[in-house]
Amino acid sequence: MVVTSQGEPKTPTTPPSAAVTTTATAPGSTPRVRTTRSTRRASRHAPTRSAAARRRDLPVALLLILPSVVGFAVFYAYPTLRGIYLSFTDFHVLTPPNWVGLANFHEMFGDDVFWHSLLVTVYFVILAVVFGTLASLVTAVVLHRVTKSSALRGVILLPFLISNVIAALVWQWMLDPSLGVVSLVLQHLTGHSILFFGSSGWAIPSLAAISIWKWMGYYSLLIFAGLQTIPATIYEAGRVDGASEVQMFRRLTVPLLRPILVMVVVLTVINSFQVFDIVQVTTQGGPANASNVLQMYIYSKAFRQFDFGYAATLSLALFALLITVTFTQLRLARAGESDLS
Repeated sequence: MVVTSQGEPKTPTTPPSAAVTTTATAPGSTPRVRTTRSTRRASRHAPTRSAAARRRDLPVALLLILPSVVGFAVFYAYPTLRGIYLSFTDFHVLTPPNWVGLANFHEMFGDDVFWHSLLVTVYFVILAVVFGTLASLVTAVVLHRVTKSSALRGVILLPFLISNVIAALVWQWMLDPSLGVVSLVLQHLTGHSILFFGSSGWAIPSLAAISIWKWMGYYSLLIFAGLQTIPATIYEAGRVDGASEVQMFRRLTVPLLRPILVMVVVLTVINSFQVFDIVQVTTQGGPANASNVLQMYIYSKAFRQFDFGYAATLSLALFALLITVTFTQLRLARAGESDLS
């Protein structure tokens, strides 16, 4: 029995399943109640109200994510598993798949066109990654340190909102050797025009320039968001120490942006290895296979020669290459670490 402040006796109540022991104390003091081990175990495993509410919400949550799960299974999981299976078969659409084991992979390693397409793709990736990352970084720094105009940020983002096909068509017209604006300006300045898409030496750089122009605004905004996480006190301390803007950019901005820059480089590599639409619209792999990137070669094997088994093998090789390159980049660049932490 416990006596309340009003002087009324009150008997302490305990849960029916709880075992309670009372510890003896000095006369006049309130006895201490101590629960046994079985009582603590039962209270620990007793369901709380939040857990019960989560169980009631589980059917509704499963119903809401069901369309996404079905879409993922139908449009991603099944085609992936089907493609892996077809890579071990000889499949030409009109005939049932014929299991050939590793024959397609042996053919791929001895395919000169495949290795040429891979080298062309790597050349394109290097140009897009190096110059695209530099252009995006400089643009983001200018937006962050020079101007605060929201309208300018929107204008820079506009090319990203244009589809790849439309961007390729516009640049094809602009770089046309006879009627293109760029070619006319070059002819006026230098006296001759350049075959941007008709020359083996200019085809890949021209395609890389289109890709850089298309994605630069998006990557610039990613880097711009990273710049806003850098405290202004760091730059103030740099100015106090007498550092110039170039020195602060090299020794402060770039090291502190490492996680964002790694993400931008990884995204650029993935997008560049998967380039197809701008090549299909502008050069279609020419001239003389100078721009025949790996995706273009896969498309040619599948939808022109109808060799879907070998095309699936090439796609699986590209998938494995992307996974290897991505994890290597993340590991070497320490993407999860930041100098701000």
